[in-house]
Amino acid sequence: MKHDCHYHPGDPAKWHCGECQVHYCTRCMPDADIRQRQALCPRCNKAMRYLGAATEVVPFWNRLGAFFRYPFHSDPLMVIAICTLVPVIAPANLIGILIWLVLALALFKYTYAVINHTAEGHLKPPSVSVAFTGSGFSIVILQLLVFILMGGLVGAAAMLGGPLLMMLALAFVVLALPASIMVLAMERSVGAAVNPMNLTRLISRIGTPYFLLYGYLILLTLASGVAQDFALNHFPFWFSQPLSGFLNSTFTLILFHMLGYLLFQYQEELGFASDIQDEASEVDMQQRDRSTRFDADIDMNLKDGNYDRVQGMLKEALKRNRDDPLRIGQLYQLLTAQNDITEIFHYHPRILGWLADRNDGEGIASVLAMLEQVEPGFKLDDPDLSVRCARCLYHRQQFKPALRLLQDFHKRFPDSDELAPAYLLVAQTLANGMGQWEKATAFLTFIQKQCANHPLHEQISVFLEQAGKREPLKGPKATFVAPD
Repeated sequence: MKHDCHYHPGDPAKWHCGECQVHYCTRCMPDADIRQRQALCPRCNKAMRYLGAATEVVPFWNRLGAFFRYPFHSDPLMVIAICTLVPVIAPANLIGILIWLVLALALFKYTYAVINHTAEGHLKPPSVSVAFTGSGFSIVILQLLVFILMGGLVGAAAMLGGPLLMMLALAFVVLALPASIMVLAMERSVGAAVNPMNLTRLISRIGTPYFLLYGYLILLTLASGVAQDFALNHFPFWFSQPLSGFLNSTFTLILFHMLGYLLFQYQEELGFASDIQDEASEVDMQQRDRSTRFDADIDMNLKDGNYDRVQGMLKEALKRNRDDPLRIGQLYQLLTAQNDITEIFHYHPRILGWLADRNDGEGIASVLAMLEQVEPGFKLDDPDLSVRCARCLYHRQQFKPALRLLQDFHKRFPDSDELAPAYLLVAQTLANGMGQWEKATAFLTFIQKQCANHPLHEQISVFLEQAGKREPLKGPKATFVAPD
């Protein structure tokens, strides 16, 4: 069943809190331990259930093309080639029969490994080594026992209830065969694979898609039979035999991959959780940035309308790191949305510095207007911040707010190194922005007389010459000519 995140509709849920009945996506749970499948609910702090890819997996009927491409990856192709071609060139004696038997067991083992591999979220085939190494060959004996017990079930039905009960039992066995194969592949238990109640429960939990898959499996089986029959009747025996074996192995891998994918698709209904393993790289808990948990909490509280709580969280964060630009920006956006002018006044130095770093002249003008409401005639008490903000306002053609910021700068900050840059900016604002050349000349003359030791002093004559000609005050032109 598909569940969307409570806070991010459209994003598939990865976690579910049984206490709060809330679904969360990966953005809400950046600090969750996916490897251990452990996470605590942000609301109640209780352990949550991991949903894996159950809510985002593509239905099997939408990836039929991928199923048919599956056997043509390098690993399954090698398995099919070895198990098909080697018996052809094997000697026609006891050794050849043993080779054929071993390779048949290897292919059988590989097909069952495909179910497990796919159900665990691996959409790429298992490696070649899975077929020829390690344990798992016992699956052949288990499957034979399943077939024997199913045949015994049909025979017992015939003996107890006659032909009618036998046909019903046979119909159930044929219908439940894919479910039996899936159970056997996952649990390696003959009892579970032949238990009618167990198989009925699996089919009922999957529901209608099981019967849709069953139809696809019948078509695949028929197609495989037709293809093999065509090969045997239209090609010479030396070619048709390996081709028929190749086709049979290919269709078998497609069939078993589809069974594994059905388990993967309905993992939530079947009571387990798997995630797509081939595309996502997991991050260890030790490597996670704890700030992402903080951002997720802010996001969720904002969507729940807990604005005061978010404000408190941001204030606490700024106590730990007073110049954190991310938290300053978040606090500014929250206070502006709430029109909380009092708090904006309290944090105005950091907010204005953040806006100046972003060259946000409109934002600076808006904040200054709010500060004027709290304190008429408001003036910044930081000369450097005053010049930075005024420069942003000038470049955004906010000329009057820029001039107000720098008004009486020489009286307020007589010993500041920013005096010359401040009044040069005033002159540029008056001349370039407002066309008041005489006033601009007066400020340039002040710099020339009062700031003789400032590095800008030697450029003032050029600015005065430009002001006399009513040219834009841009300063000396750059030159790339090396002196003699």
